[in-house]
Amino acid sequence: MSCCDLAAAGQLGKAGIMASDCEPALNQAESRNPTLERYLGALREAKNDSEQFAALLLVTKAVKAGDIDAKTRRRIFDAVGFTFPNRLLTTKEAPDGCPDHVLRALGVALLACFCSDPELAAHPQVLNKIPILSTFLTARGDPDDAARRSMIDDTYQCLTAVAGTPRGPRHLIAGGTVSALCQAYLGHGYGFDQALALLVGLLAAAETQCWKEAEPDLLAVLRGLSEDFQKAEDASKFELCQLLPIFLPPTTVPSECLRDLQAGLARILGSKLSSWQRNPALKLAARLAHACGSDWIPVGNSGSKFLALLVNLACVEVRLALEETGTEVKEDVVTACYALMELGIQECTRCEQSLLKEPQKVQLVSIMKEAIGAVIHYLLQVGPEKQKEPFVFASVRILGAWLAEETSSLRKEVCQLLPFLVRYAKTLYEEAEEANDLSQQVATLAISPTTPGPTWPGDALRLLLPGWCHLTVEDGPREILIKEGAPSLLCKYFLQQWELTSPGHDTSVLPDSVEIGLQTCCHIFLNLVVTAPGLIKRDACFTSLMNTLMTSLPSLVQQHGRLLLAANVATLGLLMARLLSTSPALQGTPASRGFFAAAILFLSQSHVARATPGSDQAVLVLSPDYEGIWADLQELWFLGMQAFTGCVPLLPWLAPAALRSRWPQELLQLLASVSPNSVKPEMVAAYQGVLVELARANRLCREAMRLQAGEETASHYRMAALEQCLSEP
Repeated sequence: MSCCDLAAAGQLGKAGIMASDCEPALNQAESRNPTLERYLGALREAKNDSEQFAALLLVTKAVKAGDIDAKTRRRIFDAVGFTFPNRLLTTKEAPDGCPDHVLRALGVALLACFCSDPELAAHPQVLNKIPILSTFLTARGDPDDAARRSMIDDTYQCLTAVAGTPRGPRHLIAGGTVSALCQAYLGHGYGFDQALALLVGLLAAAETQCWKEAEPDLLAVLRGLSEDFQKAEDASKFELCQLLPIFLPPTTVPSECLRDLQAGLARILGSKLSSWQRNPALKLAARLAHACGSDWIPVGNSGSKFLALLVNLACVEVRLALEETGTEVKEDVVTACYALMELGIQECTRCEQSLLKEPQKVQLVSIMKEAIGAVIHYLLQVGPEKQKEPFVFASVRILGAWLAEETSSLRKEVCQLLPFLVRYAKTLYEEAEEANDLSQQVATLAISPTTPGPTWPGDALRLLLPGWCHLTVEDGPREILIKEGAPSLLCKYFLQQWELTSPGHDTSVLPDSVEIGLQTCCHIFLNLVVTAPGLIKRDACFTSLMNTLMTSLPSLVQQHGRLLLAANVATLGLLMARLLSTSPALQGTPASRGFFAAAILFLSQSHVARATPGSDQAVLVLSPDYEGIWADLQELWFLGMQAFTGCVPLLPWLAPAALRSRWPQELLQLLASVSPNSVKPEMVAAYQGVLVELARANRLCREAMRLQAGEETASHYRMAALEQCLSEP
């Protein structure tokens, strides 16, 4: 058979490509070409390669491209099988006068024809050809050779068909196809556009696996696309805006790419554009904000102007979309604008190394306030049937980010919305799985077909906690939250989240947001203890909360790296114990004794004595575990000392328990060992408060303090109340 005949036989693959749009019934095809059945029989009965070649040529000549339907292709496969294409793909000897790739081209053409059948595309005999097919994408050869181009087209058809099967992307990634596609695209040879399209599909289907298997090659593609984007002067830059988010890695984006992307976006967004040109740019900027925060924006005047422009454009887009009643909202664009507003909020509240100057911050806060007003306006119109929509979740998220930093403005509107927010948070809390799914849908809606870098919190309540913490300090908002049942919801939420940190759960895999959420809940409860003590006494949910705090603190104070959470739990428990002192659970039960012993451990270990060179007396300093977080811890510590002091006269068993722990003796010993000048007045007052109440509550405590030279120490520190108490019988 001549080389030309082989090329003609290869057109069978082309017939398969075109036939996907037209699939007439087999009997109709045969009625138009009655010899097809005879040629298929010859193909089945072929005894060697030459006869198979000849039969393939006859089938090709007997059938027009548009006449090969799915059933006919399957019958050709039944006649040929995989053995013959396998030999064609692996042979290294071509007939005289033919290029060495002609046989492989015919083998690929046959596979392309077979892969038109989804069942065959997932066949093991096709899947094990993936490594061979991938090498064809980067093989060198004459770029003008029609047979070679045909083979490349057929190869892409095979790989695309495999990618469309349920497990196809995984097999392609394992077979090295991602790297081959990257190299094919970067080489800009024939079919490089098909390589890019297939890469997009694989990243959409299995982003993490793609980056794990081919990170260097994918980064090379990203560098190329970023450079093209920075240089583009025509409409291609808008197409690249849509393409680039898909190629941003789940880890660090190379700095040279960030420079090119920022420069390209600055040029686009600084021009007068229509919405179809501007929106992809805003979505790319939002994707970068998720992946990198503000690190991709240069420091200096140009960077601050660019960030201000981004936030300004985002706010305008939000207002235009949400203030007009009846207007169809482009939810993906508005959600991307939310991400840019959140970046603006972060930069406006950053005290050090902010990209923005103070006048810019003032201006942007005013602009964002108007946009947040539009968000509130939208949420007030959301009915129950829309509460599970991803865009509502995204809108609540940006409102939560705003309320975390600013509650004084828009107070009337926020109070009007609070009942909806409580109901919304309760709905998603009770359907936690759907809330997690909503979070993922928001990520998809806002950015790209792939998951953004930082994971968005999976429940609405966590988004609202910081804002509610501020609002519970104010009388009006607090009364609304209490009326709508927020405290009970927060107790349930706290107990649920606490379960994730309990023994039996791997806390090392928990996101930081869980512990931060627990701390914020504690702050809200602290506010309620101070401002609404009657609520703590009458609502049964706080009794359950108190029981959890008592049983949890003993193990929590022993866990390394969780001191701040332990401080929150200890302080909250001590303050609640004052209000619930008549509860049976606090009458010297094992749980209550364990809790107060753990609280004493937290309060007593904050400071130690440290020797100073050249001095006979040591000084009082923070212990190592407390030193690094004292700025966040000290208010809780002082509040805890005050609360413990208040519990002593209310719980008769507490003073003897403190004495058995040796805390009063060791505290006096510590004070006696350090210079009084090293102890700040507020520390002296806190220590005196505890020692005085213990001494007043229990005779044995007074005697133990006297034996520890308590009167002398009190005199040195001018603790008049303690000195007087210890001088009494």
